[in-house]
Amino acid sequence: MALRGTNQEFGRPYNRRIVLETIRLEAPIARGDIARQVGLTVQTVSTIIRELELQGFVMGAREAPKGRGLPRTSLMLNPDGGFAIGLHVTPVGIGAALVNLAGDIIGSRYHALAPVTPERSFEIFEILIAEMRALRPEGRMLGIGVAMPGPNDVESMSFVGPTTLEGWKGVDVGARLTAMTGLPTFVGTEPSAAALGERLYGKGRGLSSFYYLYVGVGFGGAMVHGGSVLLGAHGNAGEIGHIPLVPDGDLCPCGNRGCLERYVSQEALDRRLKAVDPTARVETALEDHLEVVEAWIVETAPVLRRAIATIENLFDPEGIVISGFVSEALLRRLFAATEPLMHSVAERSGRTSPRLLLSTEGKDAVMRGAAALAISGVLSPRFGLLFAGEEERAERDPIMAGPTKKEVAA
Repeated sequence: MALRGTNQEFGRPYNRRIVLETIRLEAPIARGDIARQVGLTVQTVSTIIRELELQGFVMGAREAPKGRGLPRTSLMLNPDGGFAIGLHVTPVGIGAALVNLAGDIIGSRYHALAPVTPERSFEIFEILIAEMRALRPEGRMLGIGVAMPGPNDVESMSFVGPTTLEGWKGVDVGARLTAMTGLPTFVGTEPSAAALGERLYGKGRGLSSFYYLYVGVGFGGAMVHGGSVLLGAHGNAGEIGHIPLVPDGDLCPCGNRGCLERYVSQEALDRRLKAVDPTARVETALEDHLEVVEAWIVETAPVLRRAIATIENLFDPEGIVISGFVSEALLRRLFAATEPLMHSVAERSGRTSPRLLLSTEGKDAVMRGAAALAISGVLSPRFGLLFAGEEERAERDPIMAGPTKKEVAA
């Protein structure tokens, strides 16, 4: 959907974000091109750009001369103009990362935790957030993004079983973190957060339509179309882990049999390892129990192939990106085992990209994506409407808070 600005004065917080979003998606880009794209005058865009430059969000560079006259200035986001904290909550621990506007991870930390109870988790959140903020004590903190196992608020799937966060029903994570930190907080599922990060910073950057598969403690996915992650009516679109693909297969805690994540997930491999050696760990399985891993991949590969063909036939994506929480070495073995892929609508002539792409970001993928939830959320035009119309509210706008370049120089 095209981004369009408004010439009404109360829409200035909205327009700032329209301009920022256009720069973020199209950089490097000139003022005149921004004005044409968003439907604002060049004068209005120039005024907004001056504000954003003073706030340190935007920087410009002269293009190479191409003829008479001064070359135009192309604009891009300043990577250090703002930061967000990404939190990744799993059934086996919590990760945190500080991420800048370019998607670079400034620092990160992982805290193993079992069981992952709400009260203990919020204690860990407070420690991790303080550590991340200390990495850039003078930096503008835009917000916090949290990636958690899905689906959202489905009684039989959200809080039951080893791939979920048991005991978290009714916990308002966003509100509690905002009250704790004073920062806007945005919460999403692991696959949707990671898919957003992949769209902005990874292999999905050049694709307008792709499906993201995430091999975590469980198994999930998300469809990205037109640059946006499709969330569904309740934020649960892409919950592929609970598609029953194996007739009369393993019983899933959700009550169905043969659900995909009972075969393709870290938890599925862990169950098979524990059946052989109760002390076995997924992290060292390739060294300690290679035969179990190989047997698991042989069992899993046909199920994963069917899932890939199903996704391609349902969504017709440009490609499918597969990534995950498991080790890169394990993910590469699983990726290789998908060949040969099954026939589907993706098997067409004239393809310019592979049907399946591997992203090896690992744990960082979700934390970068979680931070992207906050960055995209705070910079989104819709969020800007919260600060429109009243001067005292506009002053609370996160993108106008903090020291300007002149104040920093002074």
